[in-house]
Amino acid sequence: MHAKGGAGPPPKGIKHGTPRGKGLSKPQRLTRVNNESAGSDAMLAPLFGRQPAWALPPPCCKVILVSIQTEAVKAYLLDLQDRICAALEAEDGGARFSEDAWTRPAGGGGRTRVIADGAVIEKGGVNFSHVFGAGLPPSASAHRPELAGRGFEALGVSLVIHPENPHVPTSHANVRFFSAEKEGEAPVWWFGGGFDLTPYYAVEEDCVHWHQVARKACEPFGADVYPRFKEWCDRYFHLKHRNEPRGIGGLFFDDLNQWDFETCFAFIRAIGDAYIEAYLPIIQRRKLTPYGEREREFQAFRRGRYVEFNLVYDRGTLFGLQSGGRTESILMSLPPQVRWGYDWKPEPGTPEARLTDYFLTDRDWLAGQS
Repeated sequence: MHAKGGAGPPPKGIKHGTPRGKGLSKPQRLTRVNNESAGSDAMLAPLFGRQPAWALPPPCCKVILVSIQTEAVKAYLLDLQDRICAALEAEDGGARFSEDAWTRPAGGGGRTRVIADGAVIEKGGVNFSHVFGAGLPPSASAHRPELAGRGFEALGVSLVIHPENPHVPTSHANVRFFSAEKEGEAPVWWFGGGFDLTPYYAVEEDCVHWHQVARKACEPFGADVYPRFKEWCDRYFHLKHRNEPRGIGGLFFDDLNQWDFETCFAFIRAIGDAYIEAYLPIIQRRKLTPYGEREREFQAFRRGRYVEFNLVYDRGTLFGLQSGGRTESILMSLPPQVRWGYDWKPEPGTPEARLTDYFLTDRDWLAGQS
């Protein structure tokens, strides 16, 4: 048996957890910069400050639209990456994240942070990226064909944590911001993201807690937000070829610009900040639960479902590959050990069978709770 135990603060006026309708005092005018002009570097400096080379707009673009809002989002995302990594390192206690800063030849770059072989985390990554391009990849414009061919700017934090102990679920979270630009037209912006949980030996207490935190994060933005984005998560993280969910869900949303910018940005901060609150208590409750080879084998089979979803359906994976992103960072989400078996199924009546029979159903985990 086994048992195993950056960036500075956001710009002035931006606070974590700011309620809807607050944040930036008002939408700021987009600043247009012609990169061919002799003074382009001087014009960019007040907006970007001291940034690594990969964080600056690509010199190949003739016209770049830089917004104060985008810089506020970027500052938040860099800080979010720092805070999540610090919290996970402290909980693991046996490993630290290593950072790999990278540059994307077509424009932009990011910093990939990975952790492996820890006391709790077998493999994990918390990535920040900020990329530019001349045309939106098909995965980003499929649901909005009117944006096809527009230049784009995309930035976000994406993470996946694969604990070694099969009693500790895998978790995933993502928050992102897109802007699609076309000469002579106003940029179109939107947010996306969410978080979801993939247990192997699920416990109802953990599932309820996960969804309680998700609902609490959504409540300031309207009573309909949690049920709507919870249902969207159930639909999105569904393996059609298996006819089963990837996990017990959480929140998922995309193309979010239904509110003004300040409210949408406040919402994305609420979701990003809620991830650690949702996940750490589950790790703490389950990380010392004994397990053996049977549990590890089942975990490997179920991780196969995770791989299938990420390589076949996941929009983030497809966007990264289609936009010429960094392959190692994109595939960071895949687990370190995985297994497939022909027509493999758990024995009826076992704890392994209970996962699919009871937990992997699109249920209302908060039914009856006020």
